[in-house]
Amino acid sequence: MTKKNAFYAQSGGVTAVINATACGVIETARQHKDKIGKVYAGRNGIIGALTEDLIDTSRESARTIAALRHTPSGAFGSCRYKLKGLEENRREYERLIAVFEAHNIGYFFYNGGGDSADTCLKVSQLSERLGYPIQAIHVPKTVDNDLPITDNCPGFGSVAKYIAISTLEASYDVASMSKTSTKVFVLEVMGRHAGWIAAAGGMASTEQDELPIVILFPEVAFQKKRFLDKVKAMVKEHGYCSVVVSEGVRGRDGKFLADQGLRDAFGHAQLGGVAPVVANIIKQGLGYKYHWGVADYLQRAARHIASKTDVEQAYAMGKAAVQFALQGHNSVMPTIVRASNKPYRWKVGMAPLKKVANVEKMMPKSFISRDGFGITKKCRDYLAPLIRGEDYPPYRDGLPRYVRLKNVAVKKKLNTSFKVK
Repeated sequence: MTKKNAFYAQSGGVTAVINATACGVIETARQHKDKIGKVYAGRNGIIGALTEDLIDTSRESARTIAALRHTPSGAFGSCRYKLKGLEENRREYERLIAVFEAHNIGYFFYNGGGDSADTCLKVSQLSERLGYPIQAIHVPKTVDNDLPITDNCPGFGSVAKYIAISTLEASYDVASMSKTSTKVFVLEVMGRHAGWIAAAGGMASTEQDELPIVILFPEVAFQKKRFLDKVKAMVKEHGYCSVVVSEGVRGRDGKFLADQGLRDAFGHAQLGGVAPVVANIIKQGLGYKYHWGVADYLQRAARHIASKTDVEQAYAMGKAAVQFALQGHNSVMPTIVRASNKPYRWKVGMAPLKKVANVEKMMPKSFISRDGFGITKKCRDYLAPLIRGEDYPPYRDGLPRYVRLKNVAVKKKLNTSFKVK
């Protein structure tokens, strides 16, 4: 039986550790050269497959691939593109088959979040629906931590660590200025529907060093008066406070506070800008001087302070994806299964894609404090091991030494081009 090549691609917003997963996929595949030929990466995600724009990862040295483990962003380029259903756009699936056949691709590894799981599920059905043998494995990634079944998502632990540290350091800063100047600092973090990242800001306050932190979750409807009363009480007691607000916070009417009517490629509301909205509410309601900041790309690109747990899990998910494919699995996703909190132990599990695609995991009510502005001990116990440990990249002249791949293109074999609509 002729061994098949593999296709790997990155999708959606990248993370500090998605390249560690790529490293896990490629290194594991290289250890099984008797069963897997080459690993081709899609340039800019699934778009690379549709346009036959493939990258030959075999042109990269073992040392370069290993360096992906400590390099942030998406080494092969990502995209926000969701395949439509077979009935809606059959041309896309026929094109995928044409590209896969031309390049002898029998394994499909798609590294992304919920929408990417949906794309991977649709690709996995090519065998049944259109008669092309393909094993499609979804590899989990999302800073939002909102994939179901898996205990947590690679990418989340590092962004959570970054937000916890940023909240801690900013709180120290505003505390020092609060007597005659700034009394409130507002930090906007990612999180469209789930408040996992915002919750991480609460980790900055501990029993040993209690800090006045107010958290605004997407799961809790924003009420102006209750919020202002909370901020006022914090400032009265401590002289200052920090507010961590998720970009997806909604009012009681269900509308995003930061929704300006724009939509992204997936049809989701284009968010961002909630920090100045909240800061202005504080200024008008309480008259406090404020500063605000938006973590934006910084929170998901901060490989220099990545969580060691996150790096190890990201690599393990890539390794497991290849192992699952070699075992004959299709339409599944490797998961992280928590065995215990103290000591923290975890193992690799498996979930069917039908139970993953288009399902969001929200923050449990038991993780949010009774007043809706903080986190509980149960949440702390969940978050603590995910942000634990350091995995610093190598440094040179004061800066991290990240790697850029050559990304040599695979020679096209099809005579026809394809335009992505």
